[in-house]
Amino acid sequence: MKTILENGVGVVNIREDIAGVVESLRPEMVKFLVDLCSIPAVNPSFGGEGEYRRATWLANFLEEHDLPVQIMEVDDQSVPEGKRLNLVSRLRGSGEQGTLWIAAHMDTVAAGDMNTWETDPFSPVVRDGRIYGRGVEDNGQAIACMVYSLITLKRLGLQPKKDLGLLFVSDEEAGSTYGLKFLAEEGLFKPEDEALVPDAGCADGSFIEVAEKSILWCRFTVVGKETHASRPHCGINAGWVGSLFAVELIETMRRKYRDRDDLFDPPFSTFELTQKFANVSSPNVVPGKDVFTVDFRILPSWKLDAVVSDIDQLVTKYEYEHQVEINYDFPQRVDAPLPTSPESAVVKNLSDSLKQRGLSPKIGGIGGGTCAAILREMGIPAVVWSTLDELAHQPNEYAIIDNLVEDTKTFIALSLA
Repeated sequence: MKTILENGVGVVNIREDIAGVVESLRPEMVKFLVDLCSIPAVNPSFGGEGEYRRATWLANFLEEHDLPVQIMEVDDQSVPEGKRLNLVSRLRGSGEQGTLWIAAHMDTVAAGDMNTWETDPFSPVVRDGRIYGRGVEDNGQAIACMVYSLITLKRLGLQPKKDLGLLFVSDEEAGSTYGLKFLAEEGLFKPEDEALVPDAGCADGSFIEVAEKSILWCRFTVVGKETHASRPHCGINAGWVGSLFAVELIETMRRKYRDRDDLFDPPFSTFELTQKFANVSSPNVVPGKDVFTVDFRILPSWKLDAVVSDIDQLVTKYEYEHQVEINYDFPQRVDAPLPTSPESAVVKNLSDSLKQRGLSPKIGGIGGGTCAAILREMGIPAVVWSTLDELAHQPNEYAIIDNLVEDTKTFIALSLA
């Protein structure tokens, strides 16, 4: 395989060769993404049958194109096949220690309200330079870029410096238990590795995510005593107490956790009352039960255990003062690991690759969660990057065809850096 010169005309020629091949593959990439996303892969947590059929199709595609693929199975009785599949494809490097992993997920969320879609979400449509359909952006675009990066490297006989490992994982939309977490437990990753997770980004491709806030979804259940609204003294209004509790909780949290970190946007922890569940069916009934959820996004300088301790103190106060019972559970809890250092090699190499595209990279953190946190927790420097319009989980989701081409070039440049 060819090696890359550090300086000189050779580098320019290689870039031109890469650009030429990738551009020639544009029609194939579009067809690939349409075919991939024509196979429903809705996560079983959202009422689907999972990504097994999509994974099987992708594994066959890789094999047909003489690309290496290893299938790693994990049992899961929630899907018809009784197991979930994760695919690993590797290209050996020229000897530099470690592996550059690029990880994308095959599963999707459900389509949601079909009436909000202008096209069939599971029959992708190509129109005006875009591909419309469920999962085409999240995360089909990345899958296409990864596959065609490997095809281009092999066609040109180019060898990355580190080993290049492509991960096509399951279950990202529901916590990655049967995906990246499973692969981590299997010992796939080494301390000298680094990773790119192309699962979030911005429209011009300039944003490199190196940090995430901790996530806590806290669902509260306030139990009082139901009664007729004309006799409120005979009951305990759980709805009223729950409202007071939610307001005081959020105001208390905003006062205490008001630190600022300009790495993030917004640069502070956030606390938002989100879900409010139905209680009584009649307007003349005092509710005896009130259920609601608060979404916490906490800067990584704070530990979620401290937040939970503050919740407990306020619960105790309200139970004593209002004679109610307050229970809570966590539909999701993710303790943010330390950020990836902006000085790490993967950040610098990606920044240099973006500068080659004429972009001015911006390094920062987000309030959302990606599976990059799993890698960071293991001490692996991981970045999240992609060029997209952030249509994930929305109706009329689309991927821009030009982004397929340009991001493929960037994946290749990063692997050769």
